[in-house]
Amino acid sequence: MESPFLATLIPSSRLAEVQKAVIQTFNQTDVDSIVLLAGGYSASSVYKITIKNKSYVLKSDDTAVQINPGVACMEIAAKAGIAPHLYYLNIANGLSITDYVESKPLRAAFASPDVLIIELAKTIRTIHSIPLFPKKVNLSDTVEMLIEEVKKYPVFTKDTFKEVFKYYELIREYYPWDDSDQVSSHNDLNPNNIVYDGEKIWIIDWDAAFQNDRYVDLAIIANFFVSAEEQENLFLEAYFSGTLDTYKRARFFIMRQICLLVYAILMFRLAYMSNPNDAAEDPEMQTASLREIEKQFGAGKLSLSSYRGQLLYGQAFLNEMLKNMQSARFTISIEHLISKES
Repeated sequence: MESPFLATLIPSSRLAEVQKAVIQTFNQTDVDSIVLLAGGYSASSVYKITIKNKSYVLKSDDTAVQINPGVACMEIAAKAGIAPHLYYLNIANGLSITDYVESKPLRAAFASPDVLIIELAKTIRTIHSIPLFPKKVNLSDTVEMLIEEVKKYPVFTKDTFKEVFKYYELIREYYPWDDSDQVSSHNDLNPNNIVYDGEKIWIIDWDAAFQNDRYVDLAIIANFFVSAEEQENLFLEAYFSGTLDTYKRARFFIMRQICLLVYAILMFRLAYMSNPNDAAEDPEMQTASLREIEKQFGAGKLSLSSYRGQLLYGQAFLNEMLKNMQSARFTISIEHLISKES
């Protein structure tokens, strides 16, 4: 029997598979309600379904022409207690049903920003300690692919990009891309993918997960949550637990710049997809600050779903990267990478 609630939002091409998943999991097709969830960056469709007064997340990878390895990574993370409990998983058709976590505002939920970043560091350490994910991707190739992609966008003609790539050549040459020290990595720990239920931090949306450089997760979290040297010290000490040294600090700092570039390109991709013919002009672009743009998102003055929000956020990531690469610390960090190689 077809559920009238499911049919209101689930595409007809996926409805039969979704109904089968619901029957197998709950022994019924009726749901009390279904709501399309917003806020993530992935291409999957994500729904909140309620059955017998309990809420769950139904995720449908609509692009699953080929199997999404991130789904298998989510299963490993769920078994490790890092991702919400997994009730149903069909890797072949990209369907999953997990617990829905009623999230509290992350920054306000902890006693101080310092307490939060220590907990985030511990969470990353837990992710990196689980069995290695089955998929491995070459990080350097991924970044280079994104760089080639952004060259097609109108924003690439801006002077900021010319300055950025002048410095990026040093990263390209001296970062240890082929380091064999790989971990299970989430690779997209933006605030939308970190939920807190009042007792525990949960990590969601594992679509981008694969074996990777441990500094990727550390850098992404830091770019969103760590804004001062004292916080960086707390964060890295909590993760490395007494083994922190100048080389690790250098790797971390350089990876922060790589991840700023990646997120900038991803934002420009979203903007270009929504408005491919725009010349990417906005008076705020040259001065766009990462923290200021995030404040505007939080205050509702800017939307990440809008072309302008995506454009300014991408430029803010780029501006932050350029500011960091023009600092003395960038030069010192590159020197540490070079000396480690020799």
